[in-house]
Amino acid sequence: MGKFEPHEVDPKQYEVSRRRFLRNAGVAAASVPFLGGMVDILTERGASAQTLRDESLPFFASHPSYKFTFVNHVTTNTFFTATQYGLRDAAAILGIPTPQWTGSTVSATSDMVNDINIAISGKVNGIATTLIDPKAFNTPVDRALTAGIPVIAYNADEPGNNRMCYVGQSNLTAGAAAAARIVKVIPKGSLIGMVIATPGTGNIQPRIDGALPTFKAAGMETAVVAGGALQAAETTAVQAWWEGHKNVKFMYAVDSGDSIAVAQCIAKNKLAGKTLGSGWDIGTPVLQGVQSGSLSFTIDQQAYLQGFVPTIQLFLYNISGGLMKPCDTDTGLGFVTKTNVGSYLAHTSRFEGSNAAQQTFKAPATISY
Repeated sequence: MGKFEPHEVDPKQYEVSRRRFLRNAGVAAASVPFLGGMVDILTERGASAQTLRDESLPFFASHPSYKFTFVNHVTTNTFFTATQYGLRDAAAILGIPTPQWTGSTVSATSDMVNDINIAISGKVNGIATTLIDPKAFNTPVDRALTAGIPVIAYNADEPGNNRMCYVGQSNLTAGAAAAARIVKVIPKGSLIGMVIATPGTGNIQPRIDGALPTFKAAGMETAVVAGGALQAAETTAVQAWWEGHKNVKFMYAVDSGDSIAVAQCIAKNKLAGKTLGSGWDIGTPVLQGVQSGSLSFTIDQQAYLQGFVPTIQLFLYNISGGLMKPCDTDTGLGFVTKTNVGSYLAHTSRFEGSNAAQQTFKAPATISY
């Protein structure tokens, strides 16, 4: 979508036409915040497009430029590209600055705790963070709450933490569901390699913990394969492990980088039909692995919502004076297989993190349930 060109439409005429449309259509004032925000986004003009709004119609009540900070454990991981688009788009709709994106590149809790403390000292209006450790974040989160700063966990959660809510997938449930599919396609007693970037980390370890009871009940042999926090090293780690365990029947990857590594290992060594694999998340290389048959399936946990929803909830908490309390949001469990992967690859978008452009797609004619 191109930018609005002044020589194409007279801005004054545009404003008059827009006012007439809103008045004649009977658009309720409550709907205007989202309509106004979408004008900002869809015209790709950001804050400048707000001048086209009819100032006699309410947006949100006049509010401060709330500042939010997202503290992440792997800030450069491609999975979180969609998350960053989500928080940016929410901020544009709300008319606030884009939240700061910070944290660690290698799941170092010390770096993350330091950034949370910096956010507290900077008196931000809200913090969203990935709780990847059961204890490391308890003190800084409590400090933030004591200072009146709301804290939301996203992507990774620890129930023992006093964060106000969790926005993300139920990882234990997702792990169990993945295991149930896997045990149906391999013989009893098979070796399953459970491939994980950083064992014990709160956002991905539960995917293994949720799967293990099903694997054990089915009589499977399991082994943990540590890929490492950096995506570049995961391919080497998975290949090396396979070379020492060529009897493996299934490689179950629980994070995006290792999913790519598993798909590459199966393709490189021509293991189709001998060793199966599965992935997690919907980055383009992972989807291509499903399409080619290197991966039996992958799991969509809607990374975009993990940036969009916390931003909306932090904003509402602030503007309502704390009456709109953040609430848990399960971003879902969707299996992507060869049957439905085509629609994902055909619709590269901000929602997947695969395309920066603002686009509108036609909704499906029917909804599966």
